[in-house]
Amino acid sequence: MSRAITYRRLLVPLATALVLTSTGAAAAIPAPGAPSPAPRPRPGVWTGTWEAAASGTVPAPPGASVRNVVHTSVGGRAARVRLSNRLGTRPLRLGSVTLALQQPGEPGSPRARAGSLRTVTFGGSGSVTVPAGRDLVSDPVALRVPADANLLVSVHTPGDSGPVAYHRSALQTNFVAPVGDRTAEESGAGYTATVGSWYYVTGVDVLGAPAAGSVVALGDSITDGTGSSPDANHRWPDLLAARLRGLPAHRRPGVLNAGIAGNRLLLDGRGPNALARLDADVLSRAGVRALIVLEGVNDIKGTPEQSDPRTLEDAYRLVVRRAHARGIRVVGGTITPYGGHAAYTPAREAVRQAVNAAIRARGIFDAVADMDAAVRDPARPDRILPAYDPGDHLHFNDAGMRALADTIDLRSLLTPSNGPQAPDTGPQALDAWHPTRDAGRQVPETGLGLRAPGPRNPA
Repeated sequence: MSRAITYRRLLVPLATALVLTSTGAAAAIPAPGAPSPAPRPRPGVWTGTWEAAASGTVPAPPGASVRNVVHTSVGGRAARVRLSNRLGTRPLRLGSVTLALQQPGEPGSPRARAGSLRTVTFGGSGSVTVPAGRDLVSDPVALRVPADANLLVSVHTPGDSGPVAYHRSALQTNFVAPVGDRTAEESGAGYTATVGSWYYVTGVDVLGAPAAGSVVALGDSITDGTGSSPDANHRWPDLLAARLRGLPAHRRPGVLNAGIAGNRLLLDGRGPNALARLDADVLSRAGVRALIVLEGVNDIKGTPEQSDPRTLEDAYRLVVRRAHARGIRVVGGTITPYGGHAAYTPAREAVRQAVNAAIRARGIFDAVADMDAAVRDPARPDRILPAYDPGDHLHFNDAGMRALADTIDLRSLLTPSNGPQAPDTGPQALDAWHPTRDAGRQVPETGLGLRAPGPRNPA
């Protein structure tokens, strides 16, 4: 690559960011004795507004366009998009990517709001090749993004790049144009098929949010929203974001959902285990200030099962230690009951109770969200309260999701953390867990004596 091209790739996103962050006005000075105004949005700071962790790979038809519908938690004056080939085994060629606001009042439509569609670039180019095992962050996109709104992230892949990273359980209707580059199509008329997964896109950040900072929810299918209403954004992290929107604007962090159905804390299941994906799905995200951990039920009830509570406790402590090194507070959720589910046994219930006792009493986390206590049936504490049970005795309906969200003490998320903050990764390719390079790899610092994976019983 020539020196001129190198400079161009560096200067295009920088110049775009400078244009987007210019305010052009002096700050007003309050009169003596007047109350201090709320802090202004920090225009040069990126905040995560939406996330979907890559959960696996799936064949994608070459020459198709996928229009992903994603829901923001906070807004900003510009955006950037995170795309993934993290689990792919071949370079991924992205022919074009666009970002738009979905037409208001049409949540089941691929139509973009008139005039909102923008081309997404990477180092100034509208197309890019993402190496296998990497994530990519786009240049800033000059689109004002509202909070609590749907965005359309459209991706066209001109050729066959092999299996592509996706998030299997989106609980959201997304759209496919089987043939041709339809990414710039405002009407969405070419998107004649639907799909229930998110393809390629794993995050959206916004610039100049009212409150700089985000909260990540790390978990399994309970965090991923299984059991809640589709196309409604009723996962418990969504409902937590709705609670936070009731606060003054300068105290509303973004909420990022890093849940993967079937995920485990210690061993790979659906997607890399929580320890292996902590960097990619939590620590590398924009402006993370707090982390909520709700993982462990699949470790207890899966095959092979974790029968020693201390193994899970040690894993939690490792997550906390790594988060604290980035100045991130960690809230631990107690493991919810699943009596009546096919995987339930009294022995596994004893492990769950022992793990929850450790979460509550041993100071593992900075704060505790007692989700178990909030949703269990007082008459049968090993079971979910019937009003919260969608019928499988493991997951939660909309009312149960609200009960989980309500267990989070908002003060535990907003308390400033001591120590260094996670650096902004910026527009660049990011190293990530890779199935060929890292298959069977244990995180070196765990020392937890993990066993080889076997068949799963996912949550």
